[in-house]
Amino acid sequence: MIPFLKETAQKLLDSPQKLEELVVVLPNRRAGLFFTKYLGELINQPVWMPEVKTIEQVFYGLAGNTPADDLTLIFELYELYRQIQDEPEDFDRFYFWGELILKDFNDLDQFMAPAKVLYQNLAEIKEFESDLSFLTEEQRDLISQFWLAFERQNDQEKQKFLRFWQILGRLYEDFQHRLNTAGLAYSGQLYRQVSENLDSIPKPGKHYVFIGFNAFTLTEEKLIRHFVKEFGAEVFWDLDQYYLKDPIQEAGLFFRDYQRDSIFGKTFPEEIPDRIRLKKDYIHVHSIPLKINQANLVGKLLEEIPTEEALEETVIILPDEQMLFLVLHSLPSQIDKLNVTMGYPVRNAPVYAFLDAVLDLQRYVKVRNGVATFYHKPVTDLLSFPYLLKEDPDHFQALLEKIKGENLLEIPVDLLVGESKLSELIFQQVNPSEVFDYLGKLMEHLASGFKEDEVQRSYLFQAFKQLNRIKEIFQGNQSKPLKIDFVLKLFRQIFRELKLPFEGEPLQGLQMMGVLESRNLDFRRVIICDLNEGSFPPGGGINSMIPFNLRRAFGLPVQEQNDAIYAYTFYRLLHRAEEVHLIYTTAADQGKAGEMSRFLQQMQAEMGVAEPEIAMVPVGLTPPKKIEVKKTPEVLDDMKAFLAKSHPDEKNRPLSASALNMYLDCRLKFYFRYVAGLKEREEVVTEIDPSTFGTILHNAVETIYGLDESKSPRKIDPHEINRLLPQVPKAVDHSIRNFYKVEEGKPMEYSGQLEIAREIFIKYLEAILQYDQENGEFTILGVEKNVPASIPVETKNGIVNFALQGVIDRVDLKDGVVRLIDYKTGKDEKKVLSIPSLFDREEKKRNKAAMQTLLYAYFYQFEHPDNQKPLKPGIFNIREIYNQKFNPFLQMGGKEIHDYKEVEEDFVSGLTGMLSEILNPDIPFSQTEDEEKCKYCAYKEICGR
Repeated sequence: MIPFLKETAQKLLDSPQKLEELVVVLPNRRAGLFFTKYLGELINQPVWMPEVKTIEQVFYGLAGNTPADDLTLIFELYELYRQIQDEPEDFDRFYFWGELILKDFNDLDQFMAPAKVLYQNLAEIKEFESDLSFLTEEQRDLISQFWLAFERQNDQEKQKFLRFWQILGRLYEDFQHRLNTAGLAYSGQLYRQVSENLDSIPKPGKHYVFIGFNAFTLTEEKLIRHFVKEFGAEVFWDLDQYYLKDPIQEAGLFFRDYQRDSIFGKTFPEEIPDRIRLKKDYIHVHSIPLKINQANLVGKLLEEIPTEEALEETVIILPDEQMLFLVLHSLPSQIDKLNVTMGYPVRNAPVYAFLDAVLDLQRYVKVRNGVATFYHKPVTDLLSFPYLLKEDPDHFQALLEKIKGENLLEIPVDLLVGESKLSELIFQQVNPSEVFDYLGKLMEHLASGFKEDEVQRSYLFQAFKQLNRIKEIFQGNQSKPLKIDFVLKLFRQIFRELKLPFEGEPLQGLQMMGVLESRNLDFRRVIICDLNEGSFPPGGGINSMIPFNLRRAFGLPVQEQNDAIYAYTFYRLLHRAEEVHLIYTTAADQGKAGEMSRFLQQMQAEMGVAEPEIAMVPVGLTPPKKIEVKKTPEVLDDMKAFLAKSHPDEKNRPLSASALNMYLDCRLKFYFRYVAGLKEREEVVTEIDPSTFGTILHNAVETIYGLDESKSPRKIDPHEINRLLPQVPKAVDHSIRNFYKVEEGKPMEYSGQLEIAREIFIKYLEAILQYDQENGEFTILGVEKNVPASIPVETKNGIVNFALQGVIDRVDLKDGVVRLIDYKTGKDEKKVLSIPSLFDREEKKRNKAAMQTLLYAYFYQFEHPDNQKPLKPGIFNIREIYNQKFNPFLQMGGKEIHDYKEVEEDFVSGLTGMLSEILNPDIPFSQTEDEEKCKYCAYKEICGR
C-alpha cells in the first residue's frame, strides 16, 4: 500500500521543480506532518524542504492578521447591539445569541453572500410570518389553532421581536467597521478580504501545490482558482470513480462541480482510480448489541495483527470521543506504542464535575441575618466527591448524617466549614465578578493534592489555562455585570469544547483518531467504530439563525453539504485500505434506534458487501439463585433483642406493626431491616411525598387535640371545636416547621408545592374537626400515644415474651366506648375478610391497616388490663372524609367490629403463631414468591430482582 501523500510526494520529487521552490498547502497540520515524513523517506540526500502550510495559514498570511478570540468578538458585537437596539437585553442573555450571529457572519463571509440583502429578506420573512392582517377572520381563526405564538403576544412584544431581525443587517455592516478600527477580525472576514482583493496579490516567488482538498468554501475556491489560473499552481486530488461517476453519490458532490469547472477541470488526472469497487471482499461489517461491547471487539481484532507488521499501518476511527477510554482499556498487551490524535474532553473528568457542582452551589446561596446558608442538594452533591471527604472525613460524614437525619433544607456556613482548607475555599458567598478568582484558587489547591496523579493535574492545568483566558477577556470588559447563572452556563459551554491533549510520537504506533482527523491519511488496516446513523454521519443539522431556504438560496452550506463531507471522509479511508472492519450497534441509544449508517447500506446495495457478522456477547441466562438466610445460632442470638427486657439496663428492639407487616410481606426483607439492621438510605425530603404528608398531618392533629402536661383526659364538644377551628392554620404551620427543623421566630419560606400542600393540610384538619363536631362530644385520652407491650409466645425452647411497641394516633372515649383511631392518607380499606386472613401472606387482599389497628387495641388492653370498656378500632381515611357515608370503623362480614374483645382470641392466636415462626430455626428468612412486592423494595438490588 502506497499512501496518497507519499504518492504525491514522489510526483513532486520526480517533477523538474526544486523542493525549496515549492509551497505545499494541505487541509490541516496533521496531513502536513505525514507529508513531511513521507518526503523524508523518499529523499536519499540532503535537500532544502518545501514550505508546508495549511490553507488557513495561507489566508492569514495574505491578510496580515489572525482571528480574535470568540469571546472578545462577542463582547464587541454586544457593544454595537446595545447602541442599535432600543431595549437591549443583558449581556448574559445576548451571549448565546451572539454565538449564533457570529457563526452566521462567518458563514456569510466564507461563502461571500450579500449580507445586507440576505438580512433584509430575513426581516421581511419574519414580518410576513407575524402579520396576519391580509387573512380573513375565518382564516386567522383556523391558523391560530395551529400557531398561537403571535396571537398570545401584544403589539409591543411583536415589534420588539421584529426589530431584532431588522437590525441584523446593520449589525453586520457596523461590526466590520468596528473590528477594522480595533485591528480585530474573525476568520471568515479575513477570508473574504483576501478573496475580494485577489488582483492585488503579487505573484509569489514560489510554486504553490494544493493537495488533498475536497470541499472548498467559496473564498477558498476563488483563491485556489486564482492561483491555478494566474500563477500556474497545481492541484492534486484524492478521489475515486466509485463516487465521482455516480451522480447520486453524495461523497462526489463537490468533485463533480470542480471537474466541470473550466479551470479546476484541467487539474483532474486523465485516469481516475477505481479502487473502492474492488474492496468488497476486504470489508467486514460487524453488528454488536451494545456500544460498550465495541471496545472488546476492537481488542480482539487488534490481537490478530501479525507481530512483524508495523502498528502505524492500523487506525481506529472513533466518531464518538466517549469511546476513547473504553478502547484504551481494551487494547491487547502487545500494543506497546500508541498515538492518540483526538483529545479527551475535560467535561468527562471527575474534577470538572466537581467544579461544576461548586458553581451550582453558588446559585442557591442565601444570606439570613448576615449568615450565608446553602441549599442541601448542591451540598450533598459536593460531598459525594472524594475531595472534601478525603481532607476531613469525620466532619463531613457526620454532617451528611445530620443533614439527612434532621432533614435540613438549608445549611449555614458555620456547619459546613470544618478543619480542611478546601472547605474554607468552597463554602463562601461569591459575587459573580469574583467567580474566576474563586475557581482559580480552588484549582490551585486541588492541584497541590494531585502531585502523584498526572492525569488529574493535566485536567486541572487545561481548565486553569482556559479560566485565565476567560478572566482576562472579562476584566477587559468590566462594564458588563455578570449573573451567576450566566457564569455557570458559560463555564459549561466553553469547557464542553476543551480537550486534554495526549502526548506521544504522532508517526509511530497504533493510530487512534476522530473522523475529521483522518483526512488525507491512508492506512492498511482500518477499524471504524460506532458506524450508526446519527453518529457517522452525525445528525442534528446546522445551528443557525438563517433558515434553510435562505441559506440554500444564498449559497450558504446546508446539511446536504455536511453529509457530503462526511461521506467523502468515510469513502476515502477505503481508497488504499487492505483490511476494513466497520462496527455498528443494534441497541437504541438516547431514544434513537440502533440503525446502521447509510454508508453501510449503500455499500451493501451498490457493492455487494457481505451482510454484517453478528458479534455475540455472552450473556448469563441462568436465573438468579433464590436467596435465603438460615437461622444459625448467631442469627437467633441477634434476635433475642426482640424479646422483652428482663432487666431495665438491657437494650432491646421492640417490633412494631410495620415490622410485622414487613415479615408477612417478605421474610428476607424483614431480616435485612430488623435483624441485619440495614436501614434504607436516608434522603433530605423536599417534595411532599405520601410519607411526608402523613407525618405533617399527624403532627398537626396532635397539636390540635394534644393533652396538656398533666396528660389528663380532655373533653371535646362542639363549642370546643368552634374554638379550635381558627387555630388550624397555626397548628399546620407549627407542624411544617417541626418537620423542616425551622425554629420559631425564624422566617419560613414556602415553595409553590409546599404552599399548595399547606392549604390541603388546613382543609383536611378542618374536615376532621367538622366530622368530630357533627358526631357529638367525646373525651381525648391520648394522641400520638407511644405504648410498649409484650406478648407470651410458645417456641421450641419454651415460652418467651416478645417486646412490641406502637404509636396510636388517637385514643378517645365516646358513649362508654374506647375508640382507637389510626389516621391514614392513602386508600386503606376498612373491610376485613377474616381475622386469620390478616396473618396469611398468600392472601392478596390482606388488610395491613386493619392488622395494625387491631394490634393497637391489643396494646391498649395490655396497658390497661382492668379495662372493661369496649375497644373499637377504626381507620380514619382522610381522602374519604368528604363522603357522606364515611365510616371509619373496621367491618367484618358486613358488620362493624364493635369490640376488639370479640375477635381477641383469633387475633392473639394469629399474632403469636407469626411471632413463633420468627424464632423457629427451621424456617429460614426467604424471598417472597410475589415479585410485585419487589417493585418498590429498598433491597431489590441485593436480591437481583
